[in-house]
Amino acid sequence: MAALKVGLTGGIGSGKSEVSTRLSAHGAIVIDADTIAREVVEPGTAGLERVVAEFGPEVLHEDGSLNRERLGSIVFADKQRLAALNGIVHPLVGARVAELQEAAPADAVVVYDVPLLAENNLAAMYDVVIVVDASDEIRLHRLTHLRGMSEADAKARIAAQASREDRLKIADIVIVNEGTLDDLQARADEVWRDLTARAGRPTA
Repeated sequence: MAALKVGLTGGIGSGKSEVSTRLSAHGAIVIDADTIAREVVEPGTAGLERVVAEFGPEVLHEDGSLNRERLGSIVFADKQRLAALNGIVHPLVGARVAELQEAAPADAVVVYDVPLLAENNLAAMYDVVIVVDASDEIRLHRLTHLRGMSEADAKARIAAQASREDRLKIADIVIVNEGTLDDLQARADEVWRDLTARAGRPTA
């Protein structure tokens, strides 16, 4: 039996990483596209060379590493520039994900943490799509109060992503994260039982 492929997504500030951590603790193999996206543009990679060719050397720190804040300020304010960046990074991430996927055991529940799953129309790649959902107001509060973003920056990042409605349309499972971490843990436990049942694995 092949591993169960689960796509996990959610807008910025939704708490997707909290869900990912909890599913990992249950035994899921988590493949984090954000982490891989950083790896494919580390100094010395072809990915970083292509980013510099597209956006110029001003997106680099003095030590030659990528200045994510500078790049972010460019792409999150301009959808065409964001599309150009995704066009560089996304295929590289896909290739690395494929390598990790090949290494997963046959009975695994493999959770792919994919921030831009809806934006890149990737739902068909997964057996199950989980969307972590929270209102724009709650997400804005988290970004400004917990991450220290300015309200304008937070709103721009939310606007650059798919709408809540577009994400919910592709969801097989929705995890509403508008309460406490205990609430989230309980819901993650429920979802894990669902996933193991779908995968045909014992729930113990």
